[in-house]
Amino acid sequence: MIDLQNRYAPNSNCFGCGPANNQGLNIKSIPYGEIVIANFMPKPHHQAFPNILSGGIIGTVLDCHSNWTAAWKIMNNCNERHPPCTVTAEYKIKLLYPCPTKNQVKLVAKIKKSDKKKAFISAELIAENRVCATCEGVFISVKEGHPAYNRW
Repeated sequence: MIDLQNRYAPNSNCFGCGPANNQGLNIKSIPYGEIVIANFMPKPHHQAFPNILSGGIIGTVLDCHSNWTAAWKIMNNCNERHPPCTVTAEYKIKLLYPCPTKNQVKLVAKIKKSDKKKAFISAELIAENRVCATCEGVFISVKEGHPAYNRW
């Protein structure tokens, strides 16, 4: 299955999820039923200190992954063929444990509540079978006139 980013926004230059950003994190979110999963392989320059992932990178991948989960859900709620452009209205990251960088990390996002314009998403970052960080966020679709409108 092709990831949401490459399927719907192959020219996006977003630092966290844009396929066209060669220096970005390039996460790839894939829906599986009611959850969306992505894997991310940290690079040495993503470290806060030796072998531990930066909290800023953790926040970025959870934000982008959650945003794509929301866009996918809102698209389905509206019976559309293409997701609306969505943005983060608010999100909160909890850093629970230091996240090792030696192996791939997994992002798992779930839809808590949604309608045709807004989605509440809960996500986790898992490394070495441990939830290292969580994210709770609200993501909204934007209309013409917003800087993010039609970015996909």
